[in-house]
Amino acid sequence: MEYCSKYRDASSALKLWYQTMQHLNVSNFNELKECFPSASIIEDNRIVFNICGNRYRLIVRIVFEFKVIQIKWFGKHKEYDRIDAGKINFN
Repeated sequence: MEYCSKYRDASSALKLWYQTMQHLNVSNFNELKECFPSASIIEDNRIVFNICGNRYRLIVRIVFEFKVIQIKWFGKHKEYDRIDAGKINFN
């Protein structure tokens, strides 16, 4: 919800992503990719989602076995281009 307040123009898209993830029952990245075709897996088992027409990026780590999502970073695409997506934690 913090990101929804900070990035109001992405709020609806973030909420939709969150609701989708709450109801999604996948056990691996390939199954996740069926629902989110533009998602990319990167180092450290992180997954990058394009949010709001690719204007924003969301980096998470998903532990499929336990159905746990750790949000690592969220920001504008141009900010994403300046970070190390495999190492950054929170913003």
